[in-house]
Amino acid sequence: MRRRSRHRRLGGVPKGARPTRAPTAVALGLALLAAAALASAGPASADEAFVTNQGSDDLTVVDLDRMVPVATIPIGGKPAGIAVARDGRRAYVTSPDSKTLTVIDADTRAIVKRIGLTGGPLGLAVHPSGRPVYVADWYAHRLLVVDPEAGSVTAQVTVGESPSGIAPTPDGRLVLTADRDSNQVSIVDAESLTVVAVVPVGTRPFGVTVSADGRRAYTANVGSNDVSVIDLAARREIGRVAVGNTPYAVALAGGRAFVTDQHADTITVFDTASLAPVATLAYGGEYPEGIAATPDGRRILVADWFSNTLSAIDATTLKTLGTVKVGDGPRAFGDFIRRTR
Repeated sequence: MRRRSRHRRLGGVPKGARPTRAPTAVALGLALLAAAALASAGPASADEAFVTNQGSDDLTVVDLDRMVPVATIPIGGKPAGIAVARDGRRAYVTSPDSKTLTVIDADTRAIVKRIGLTGGPLGLAVHPSGRPVYVADWYAHRLLVVDPEAGSVTAQVTVGESPSGIAPTPDGRLVLTADRDSNQVSIVDAESLTVVAVVPVGTRPFGVTVSADGRRAYTANVGSNDVSVIDLAARREIGRVAVGNTPYAVALAGGRAFVTDQHADTITVFDTASLAPVATLAYGGEYPEGIAATPDGRRILVADWFSNTLSAIDATTLKTLGTVKVGDGPRAFGDFIRRTR
């Protein structure tokens, strides 16, 4: 298999990649017909994964019971970040190259609107109530607050340098940003939109995840090959766990943390109570990036950038359950699981 360059711009295009020929009108028409045919079948009753594919400029919807793709939605602009609202009605996608936020009706698979942004939109999250949507501006070091109904930015908060991942607390009172080039996490009060704390963590934090009880947060530190554990009440780092080479994001399930190790092609698993290592999984995917747990906590889903797959792992036995082909260059950076039941 021809391996991609590991060095990517914010938008995710590999340096030195071959330029692609612009599609003809006929090709575009066939692609749109194919997408419409997939979408017309409607969503299945199973939970779904919404996987952003940077190389193919689209989003693949995967039925997680059958592990089959059920829709392809053209996005454009090298889509990277993804967030599905808690009620499952809307999905939101950031496109760094076109500087847009795409709003998708998750049931019909239709694009509702595209919201123009500035800077470098990357990570995003949805408030637990469904509004607003938070977007990390990588270049201007801001947390953007977006009203998806109005289609506009309503506020912005200055955070650390190069914010990437975003995570609200389950009660919606706080929003965390992983400020990669400041080696910190900013904690923002969601009502006053002010930074109420800054927590130093490991080197170059990228993904950030908050536990279901809202007591802890976890950052994947790309530069120091570890995960920082933050006590949100004390607003300080209380532990650091060594993981594999270039960790990207963290998922939580069954008292365990699962970390994608990009350059090691592994998943590191550790116990969230003791912070002791559990396993290092060579599960078969290449260059794992986005990672999330299913709502029942039984499975872990991983987007594999190099192998263009979505992999499913049993959260208890740690066995690989299967893989499915998605688009080119899947990232699925954010909360990409749609809860349908």
